[in-house]
Amino acid sequence: MAAGDLTQANGRRGSGIPNVKTHQPQAEGARQGPQIIGTRQLCQATFDGKQHTAEILQARTVGDSYEYYVHYCDFDKRLDEWLHQDKVSPLIATIPSLDAVSPRLASIPSLASDSAQGLSSLALGESQKLTRRQKRHFNELHHVQQDVSELAPIDQHLEKEHQEKTKVKNIQVIELGKYEIDTWYYSPYPEPFATQHKLFLCEFCLKYFRKRKTLLRHLAKCEPLHPPGDEIYRSPPASHERGERPNPAAPATTLSVFEVDGRKSKVYCQSLCLLSKLFLDHKTLYYDVDPFLFYVLCECDSDGHHIVGYFSKEKHSSEGYNLACILSLPPYQRNGYGKFLITFSYELSKKEAKVGTPERPLSDLGNVSYRSYWTRKILQTLHDQGINLSIKDISELTCIRTDDIVTSLQSLNLIKYWKGDHIIAVTHRAVEDHVRSIEDSRFIEVDASRLHWEPYTHTAKPEPAGRR
Repeated sequence: MAAGDLTQANGRRGSGIPNVKTHQPQAEGARQGPQIIGTRQLCQATFDGKQHTAEILQARTVGDSYEYYVHYCDFDKRLDEWLHQDKVSPLIATIPSLDAVSPRLASIPSLASDSAQGLSSLALGESQKLTRRQKRHFNELHHVQQDVSELAPIDQHLEKEHQEKTKVKNIQVIELGKYEIDTWYYSPYPEPFATQHKLFLCEFCLKYFRKRKTLLRHLAKCEPLHPPGDEIYRSPPASHERGERPNPAAPATTLSVFEVDGRKSKVYCQSLCLLSKLFLDHKTLYYDVDPFLFYVLCECDSDGHHIVGYFSKEKHSSEGYNLACILSLPPYQRNGYGKFLITFSYELSKKEAKVGTPERPLSDLGNVSYRSYWTRKILQTLHDQGINLSIKDISELTCIRTDDIVTSLQSLNLIKYWKGDHIIAVTHRAVEDHVRSIEDSRFIEVDASRLHWEPYTHTAKPEPAGRR
């Protein structure tokens, strides 16, 4: 998907890892070694070189010193990392801050930066507590994930189990094609691959290996040099007039999309899920990939089709979802590929003559990408078709669900609630101003004339005689 500001595309670590011994949590005692597991310390982060409060999750010995696996309290898990003991120091007590009172709210930059204007009273003031509706709206705007205590009891158990199992990244780096990529999250690769510091992946079939020489032997005989399934879309390189894409990782090149059936290409799709789990925290890993179709986006050159991202969707969704999971690999982010995949999912919805919406919950980056796409598409429709359209009209033209249209227009303050209905309240000038403000050279249009695809139809197999 669209990249976050803290994406680390190129790995900085070496390909090996020293002999280490991992320690599990023990009772707190001396302020060094495994005794500080579970405590908060001041840690110097590698992503910005600054000190941040972090929780110590694990410790291991490397020679005569310790390394600690830390989670930065105000940041996403994707930045968790191992640090040498020299980068870890005791947390000095300070005057209580908003972080001490409400860590979940304080971790939101827009709230923390505005605390001087009184927004901190949302957390501190008894007379200014948020209503449930306000809280939902606040969380949606700022991408605050639901707290475990707010879930149903059975979901609390599953979430705590998930957090415990995935709190420490098992694989730190992968090599995919010409890129070495730092991973973000835990992924349940099978043993002995799950305990490797670095994995080597074939970018064509996604098989994974522990050693580069094994990968090279595989590449010498791997064919075809593209994903399995049917190529349903191919676009020519971007013209000079449209401008080149800003990142050298994504040159103006031919793009191709393959539709891969989870039932027909089970191993490839399972490997794709394992790869994506390294960069998606709450993705459910489906070993049963049969009910899904996977749409794999590739850059094409004389060396083959190089995967840059994908999205999946259920073959039959009772809730009208047109997308289940979406990912742009880190080296290819910030080049418009995330929005391209979102646009592509809605082009499929148009072919199906159905209104679609992504499966919830969305990740933080997914939320940003979808909000950007919906806003752009809605404003462009109002600009091209006129401002007198109703929400239903826009939904029929774009295949965007009405609820998504309403929330997008609310964020722009372009909608009012009148006599029980949401009414678009906008002028031509306002639409033009908004359209100019969202112009993005990285937006890659999907040429519907190059999409060769028919909606999936399920043909039931006849049951063998004597079976029901």
